[in-house]
Amino acid sequence: MMKRMMLVLAVVLMALVFTACGDSDKTPAEGNNTAKTTDSPKGTDSGNNAGTPDKKDTPEPTQDVSDPATTDSPGVQTKTDVLVVFFSATGTTKAVGEKIAAITGADVYEIKPATEYTSADLNWNDSKSRSTKEQNDASARPAIGSETISLAGYKTVYIGYPIWWGEEPRIMDTFVESYNFDGITMIPFCTSGSSGIGRSGKNLENHAGSGTWLDGKRFGAGATEQDVRSWIEGLGKN
Repeated sequence: MMKRMMLVLAVVLMALVFTACGDSDKTPAEGNNTAKTTDSPKGTDSGNNAGTPDKKDTPEPTQDVSDPATTDSPGVQTKTDVLVVFFSATGTTKAVGEKIAAITGADVYEIKPATEYTSADLNWNDSKSRSTKEQNDASARPAIGSETISLAGYKTVYIGYPIWWGEEPRIMDTFVESYNFDGITMIPFCTSGSSGIGRSGKNLENHAGSGTWLDGKRFGAGATEQDVRSWIEGLGKN
């Protein structure tokens, strides 16, 4: 009886030993795989697709709104239908011309001589000065140094100059004989210390041979913007 009980206990002990050894060899493969997949942050590629951006993160090409070929500039006007032309040896006529341009919104063209006039050239007390010789020669046509201008699109031209020896400077004759003023209203204005506009406007009209010429206006060196504005506003009332 005693031997049989010892044999049963031995069998039970052996069974327990084998069971413990089998549990220790088991590998938690599923648990390790789960850890590996959750260690990689979302959106990061770690295999053969590494470096390939997600399509939703790739911006679509956009149109460059600064492209001058596709950008409209409404209201931009590069040229008006009014032009102010002037020759100014000392700056007095230029000052009046710029006032006219500011009031009317006109474009400006300055007649510049190919050879500038010096103080000696303008000495009216010297019978041999350049200006004296030119004014004494009705056929004199001093060359213009400024670039030519297109009159296309202009309907009104204010044309200004100083009075030399009671007339327009001969360079003004050069200018009007160089252009066609058909369809344009020509409005002379001049500056002087005391002399009036005289026959200078009519002279220019005759030399031009084209355009509709209005009576001109003489301004002194101290002409104000209001003086000029009053004259311009009165032109349409005559």
